[in-house]
Amino acid sequence: MLSADQPSPQRDCPPGSEGLEDEEGPRDAGSGLPPADSFPGAWRLDVGLDCPGCPEGAEARARTAYHYSLLQSCLQLAGLPETQDRSQAPRTGCPGAEVTLCVLGSPSTFLSVLLEGGTQSPGNMLLCLSPTWLAKAPAPGRPGEAALLVSKAVSFHPGGLSFLDAFVPPRQATYFLAGLGPGPGQGGAAAELARDLTCPTGASAELARLLEDRLLARQLLAQRGVAVPATLAFACQPPALLRAGAVGPGLRLVQLSRREGQEALVKAEVRAFLHSEALGDARQVAVGLGGWRWRGRQPLRLHPRAAAGTVADAVVALLERLEEEESVLVEAVCPPVRLPSAGAPPGPALALRICAVVCRTQGDRPLLSKVVCAVGRGDRPPRHQDSLPRPLEAALAQCGPGAAAQAAAVRRSVRAAAEAALAAVLALEAGLSAEQRGGRLAGTDFLGVDLALAAAGGALAPVALALSLGGGRCLEACGALEGLWARRAGPEAEEAEAAAGPLVETMLRRSARCLMAGRRLLVVGAGGESKKFVWAAARDYGLELHLVDSDPNHFAARLVQTFIHLDVTEHRRDEELARQLAELVRERGLRLDGCFSFWDDCLVLTALLCRELGLPCSPLAAVRLAKEKSRTQRHLLRCRGPPWPAPALHAVPCCPLESEADVERAARQVPLPGVLKLEFGAGAVGVRLVEDAQQCRRHFSRIARDLRGEADHPGIGLGWGNAMLLMEFVEGTEHDVDLVLFRGRLLAAFVSDNGPTRLPGFTETAACMPSGLAAEQEAQLVQAAFRCCLGCGLLDGVFNVELKLTAAGPRLLEINPRMGGFYLRDWILELYGVDLLLAAAMVACGLRPAVPPRPRPRGCLVGVTCLLSQHRQALRSAASPEALQALQARGLLRFNQFTSLEEAPGPGEYEEPCCSLACAGPSPAEARLRLLGLCQGLGIDGPHYPVAHFLSHFR
Repeated sequence: MLSADQPSPQRDCPPGSEGLEDEEGPRDAGSGLPPADSFPGAWRLDVGLDCPGCPEGAEARARTAYHYSLLQSCLQLAGLPETQDRSQAPRTGCPGAEVTLCVLGSPSTFLSVLLEGGTQSPGNMLLCLSPTWLAKAPAPGRPGEAALLVSKAVSFHPGGLSFLDAFVPPRQATYFLAGLGPGPGQGGAAAELARDLTCPTGASAELARLLEDRLLARQLLAQRGVAVPATLAFACQPPALLRAGAVGPGLRLVQLSRREGQEALVKAEVRAFLHSEALGDARQVAVGLGGWRWRGRQPLRLHPRAAAGTVADAVVALLERLEEEESVLVEAVCPPVRLPSAGAPPGPALALRICAVVCRTQGDRPLLSKVVCAVGRGDRPPRHQDSLPRPLEAALAQCGPGAAAQAAAVRRSVRAAAEAALAAVLALEAGLSAEQRGGRLAGTDFLGVDLALAAAGGALAPVALALSLGGGRCLEACGALEGLWARRAGPEAEEAEAAAGPLVETMLRRSARCLMAGRRLLVVGAGGESKKFVWAAARDYGLELHLVDSDPNHFAARLVQTFIHLDVTEHRRDEELARQLAELVRERGLRLDGCFSFWDDCLVLTALLCRELGLPCSPLAAVRLAKEKSRTQRHLLRCRGPPWPAPALHAVPCCPLESEADVERAARQVPLPGVLKLEFGAGAVGVRLVEDAQQCRRHFSRIARDLRGEADHPGIGLGWGNAMLLMEFVEGTEHDVDLVLFRGRLLAAFVSDNGPTRLPGFTETAACMPSGLAAEQEAQLVQAAFRCCLGCGLLDGVFNVELKLTAAGPRLLEINPRMGGFYLRDWILELYGVDLLLAAAMVACGLRPAVPPRPRPRGCLVGVTCLLSQHRQALRSAASPEALQALQARGLLRFNQFTSLEEAPGPGEYEEPCCSLACAGPSPAEARLRLLGLCQGLGIDGPHYPVAHFLSHFR
């Protein structure tokens, strides 16, 4: 069992010197492609494949036609419709203002990426079948870099629909992925197109060359603790990243002074290597040339382990062909798998080849996307293209009961090895210069990892053979497996989940960064401790922020490009304030791309300012409607459809209160018990369960006395006054739904579950994400939140909707026309890789957020909030912010601080949570147990704050 470029034995090799040809073939396929009409199918070939102004020679035209037919054949086999040619009517767009994911490579290799991209970002995933469909243009302000322009491509859409499109003006790529092997890019042309671009690239020739050196790749893996075949290497001028001697466990590099006259040294080293314990049970070794120049051009030769003289002679013969940074490798061949099981005869001796696709996700963390296997005879290691792809469990079952019983353990080991492989590559990449990487934004976003299984003491363990940047054959094998299950239902359908899903999410995330870098935004309201993440994130994204705030000494004033001091706390003067702000913006000559706010008090002011400056925003009337809670409910109660189900189904009866006379009237109109809350409030401050009219009057009087203006409790909406409302109390579980909307379209939704609140004040205690609800119930919540936002006229933005799920379905508590507060942005970023802050900034600039429609969570988070009234002592000792941050650095919890403990108001009736602690786990139950143990150890759990009760929903 050898690596991706060492597949099956040649039949015509002399005895004792069996060869392994490369599965990818020569680097330059030349003109040996079959004709375009050689595929069995009935699709049209008279389509517009020529690109005006970029003529192709006859051979290049034939290559383009061949790959177009190959695409049609792949679509046909997948049961998808033929590509429609609409290139005669060029598409117009907004170059530089839209996501454009461009792939230049073989359709069969990248089909899963293309189809997944068509689902996640309709019309923005483009396949170029010829380098002439692309052009580079110098980038203003970026010497040495170029923008990549797309004049023609096949665009992909949901349902597998595809169109041959021309673009006038050309679209500007926000992400480029080039197949660096045989294909439309023809190697060198693709490498040149990918070099030094202003947009992110998922692979480069420079990075590929590093990983195509098997010795360097194995050194990286071995240093990360990943098992690799025992390898002996000889080199005159090894790669600069290697050093002579032991380069990792089981690896040895012998540096030679010259190529000639090394017979004695080679024989001694080979003899010692073949007799070493590092080879384990291997009965054969392979000899071949290492280095990027030989990948796909030089067959390896197999020799018996006992034939030391023959192996040494083969090495000496190859030394004559060495060039700088190349090596001759002698490596162990993993024996076939054959495990006995108690009471059963051993299975047949089979060779297993495991292919793993691993992707870079949010925070540069590796994530195993998919594993497929090929099974072959023990004396003939399989190749991807010569074997049907199979799930790991099915492949192990063929090796006998003993192997099948280890499936779960093997999958865990494969995951650890594959993710460690990408981590090693990313670490190497981080130390390279932009020139060494092939560009400032060149990076490795996914990796194909080829592995074999070795049996030691009855246990199976993966052995990493090779790495493939740009994932060619591994990605194609995964796509083939997905195709086998594409039309199936039932448990097997899980195998059809796209291996390319995380990759496309990364492509979108990096595209968003590309689109937003350098954008100028005005932020209205700086917020407090809980919004500190905004300023660091903006710097990371390359945003140019300008800030308006009432506090001239706010810490954020030093972190932005421009600070405008203006008292904006009196929101009943918002129209006047908006005119003043607009004038200040013009006086300072600020050229803004957008304006937004994440602070409750400033949302209406922001909408007014956007209207004054002509910047994108949801309609002012909609923001005003959503900001006033009783108006929201009463308006939705009148929205009875069509279409059905109408928002009225989710609204809750309520009555606004401005005087004690209103209280008496409301107590007769709204069924009690009810909920009394501030009309413009935030953070559940002042919210109270009232059982009867007397309690209602008493609480109304208390609020009227205690919370009269902004100075009494800053940041909870008292700049609007202290009007209240009484609404019906509904039974059920409480949930948050965070939505991303653009032009009235729902782009993404994230649902979280809340634990039981502390009555009678409804203070939040605990939460879990993703939701543990049944899929149908979760869908009901998302649709209810979406319909309520549309019912209020909220069309563009990131919105937080609070609902209760009752026996009769979802009921609306309130709409917050801004992104979710407290921990929600952090949790969604951690679990789904989607940054609501960046999405909100994109909408504010009039750009469609580059977010996947159905992102998959990477685990589960369960958290609990803390209150100064209950946890002051713990937060000053075992659970101090410094201690919690140290635990977070060790990966033991997530700590989100909402207020500074020194500046937080003292405990009282109007207390807000001061922080949250959360633990991660593969399931809510496991995360819950971890959190409960942590809270008990830190002193957060106690008789007056029963964390176990608050977490009881999350099982």
